[in-house]
Amino acid sequence: MMILKCNEEFYPEKFRELEEAAEGPSDRLCPNSFRMPKRIYCEGDLSLLEGPVIAVAGSRKASAYGMKVAAGLGKRAAAYGVTVISGMAQGIDSAAQQGALDAGGRVIAVFGCGIDVCYPRENRKLMDRIASEGLLISEYPPGTQPRRFFFPQRNRLISALSDAVVIVEAAVESGALMTAYYALDQGKRLYAVPGNITSRTSMGTNKLIQDSVQPVVSLDTPFEDLPVRKACYSEEKISGLGEDEQLVFRVLRDRGELMSDQISLLTGLSPMRVSQVITLLEMKGIAANYMGRTMLMDVNQ
Repeated sequence: MMILKCNEEFYPEKFRELEEAAEGPSDRLCPNSFRMPKRIYCEGDLSLLEGPVIAVAGSRKASAYGMKVAAGLGKRAAAYGVTVISGMAQGIDSAAQQGALDAGGRVIAVFGCGIDVCYPRENRKLMDRIASEGLLISEYPPGTQPRRFFFPQRNRLISALSDAVVIVEAAVESGALMTAYYALDQGKRLYAVPGNITSRTSMGTNKLIQDSVQPVVSLDTPFEDLPVRKACYSEEKISGLGEDEQLVFRVLRDRGELMSDQISLLTGLSPMRVSQVITLLEMKGIAANYMGRTMLMDVNQ
């Protein structure tokens, strides 16, 4: 475990910028919203604080639709070389973080308790994986148990460390909307996923869109304005692929994400062979498949 004080070199600069943010809705709803943590407790890879970071937040009681979108955003972030930050809560948070990790991506979790306290308990495996492959952060000392009012404070740190915030699902009274308010007050890019107008968990996000927050119309939307890296492969690595693998690779590189039948049409390979090649590319960490669409991964992670 590392302890970083606010006057030390490796303390996140984005936390220092908190006190420069303009007062807004988040400060009125949650006092001390712009308070810079005097110290933070960390475990994992501090280098993840560098480069583009996207926050994904939403309902703990998410719908199947919300879970798919969150996981898809996590996988897409991995493909773009963008770190996913969230609170490791059940539902949207953990779906996005799990999706990123499964695709070889990078993840930061910010706790509303000590970093040695797993909350919720059901996420122990995810917590251990983030500790070994990503980064855990808390402003609370080890051993601190979660309290209700710690979570809004935690959300301000999630927004502060991000370059963009995506609210996937949120009821009107959802705590995830606090993250949205922080994003607005801190000058972050804010996105909301449109949802079923009869679903309680989409009422908050639909209201954000009504209030002119940018809607997520595809999994690429939140990454379009970020300084992301596209997948880049050396000719040596490409030449090490089989003939059919190279064929599929070049189509994906030139056309972007595609359905299997589109790949078959463009390459002339049979659907069965395309499926086999995609599996091989996934095993080599070159491609990822989500909801039937295949895309190249970022090899610069």
